Amino acid sequence: MALMDTVKGWFGKAKEEASQLSEKAAPMMEKAKTAAGEAMEKVKEEASELSEKAAPMMEKAKTAAGETFEKVKESASETWDKVEHKIEDMRGGAEEAADDAADAADAAGDAADAATEAAGDSENS
Repeated sequence: MALMDTVKGWFGKAKEEASQLSEKAAPMMEKAKTAAGEAMEKVKEEASELSEKAAPMMEKAKTAAGETFEKVKESASETWDKVEHKIEDMRGGAEEAADDAADAADAAGDAADAATEAAGDSENS
């Protein structure tokens, strides 16, 4: 029985010490909760202030981005128009060159026919 009494004594003593520690820790826990709450409030306030300060900058950035996009779009459109114009010029030049080549081929054919005829006439004479 003495062993049981000793174990009960230890548990009783441990329970009593735990209770005392809990009583001592309660005010510290309350202070920690209060400090954490205050810190959260400060963080919220700072975040709100930063958000308010950043809003005009974000608006300026959006405006600048929109303006830049419009300028790029306009420049790309102008460039595309120039490219299309150059393509049309090249297409016209290619058609003209093809016509000139066809005319030259016809002239060469006519000259060859004339040369053949002249050669045939000189052989017959």
